[in-house]
Amino acid sequence: MDDEGVVNSAVLLMALGEDTASEVFKHLGPKEVQRIGEAMAKLKTTTREKVDAVLDKFHAEAGRNGSLVEDTDQYVRNVLVRALGEDKAGMLLDRILQGGDVSGIESLKWMDAVSVSELIRNEHPQIIASILVHLERDQSCDILMQFPERLRADVVLRIATLDGIQPNALRELNDVLAKVLAGGDRIKKAKLGGSKTAAEILNFMGGNQDAAVIETIRESDPDLAQKILDQMFTFDDLLKLDDRGIQAVLREVQTDQLVIALKSADPDLREKILRNMSQRAAEGLREDLESRGPVKVSEVEAQQKEILKTVRRLAEEGQISIGGGGEDAFV
Repeated sequence: MDDEGVVNSAVLLMALGEDTASEVFKHLGPKEVQRIGEAMAKLKTTTREKVDAVLDKFHAEAGRNGSLVEDTDQYVRNVLVRALGEDKAGMLLDRILQGGDVSGIESLKWMDAVSVSELIRNEHPQIIASILVHLERDQSCDILMQFPERLRADVVLRIATLDGIQPNALRELNDVLAKVLAGGDRIKKAKLGGSKTAAEILNFMGGNQDAAVIETIRESDPDLAQKILDQMFTFDDLLKLDDRGIQAVLREVQTDQLVIALKSADPDLREKILRNMSQRAAEGLREDLESRGPVKVSEVEAQQKEILKTVRRLAEEGQISIGGGGEDAFV
């Protein structure tokens, strides 16, 4: 939901009244409630024209909606099973079709990071890791930041080496924080955790805290530390850099290197890079990309990794910011 959608939703809910708005909120997730609630709090006044426009838009959207299938539950079940297979679909179906249970870990999503950290900090690090992989990555990062450095690194290490959670382990976890997933008997293995999850959480850490965690993990498992580092900021994540950051990277990268690296890049990333070059340089890069023949995937990945090394160096020097948080992020 974009910013305009959030404001329109806030206007609509305020126009509907407290009773109806409260019923709508029951069907929203934690982040949606927070964003819309903040927007409502800021709407001290709004024009009658704005209210009428939002109501007209809502009426038009509602008018376009109709019954698409006779049995929606069965339709959702069939689609998920065909798309994800029995195991992965089984992990989701009960939660979707029976309504989201807000007990156990689900309830943690509605709590602030300090409260959650106080609740779980005395649990075994493996239990903490099993809990954090169920939460949104940014919330998990905020919770980790409340822990001492040693515990923080220990938990991230366990997240990175967690390749799944067996149903019996989930049931044991439920004894601590109630029920996590419904229908656990049908789940062979919930694919949670791993180095990618650890990297995604660390991406939100920012500052020097993520580097400290990586170095602590490197002491016990250098290969794992590098694997996490490689996934913390991928080549397509260059899209997250602002124009100043892109320009700083371009000053450090050779054109031939860039041409090869962009062969399999996201089209939006290509365009962002071209926008941050001079007209002449952009035209030359376009021509090179069009004229360049097939390139081995391994060669493309090698050049992308070289550019990412440059990105990390620039980040360490403070010239660019690639973290999702932290005091050093550019504004």
